[in-house]
Amino acid sequence: MLVNELITVYESERKESPRTLNDLLDYFQKKYISGEIDIKSYRDIYNFLHQQGATSAHEYV
Repeated sequence: MLVNELITVYESERKESPRTLNDLLDYFQKKYISGEIDIKSYRDIYNFLHQQGATSAHEYV
């Protein structure tokens, strides 16, 4: 999985570029919560972005 692939999905729906990796993570978390992506995809995306340095806004709650 490449960051570029995730950015392309983000940009195609949001019509803007993500400012940070955290924006990407939050976006895909919302897609998971709303049932648009399955748990395996979400875990893969989460782990990948987390390894790249992304942190979730929900991790500090």
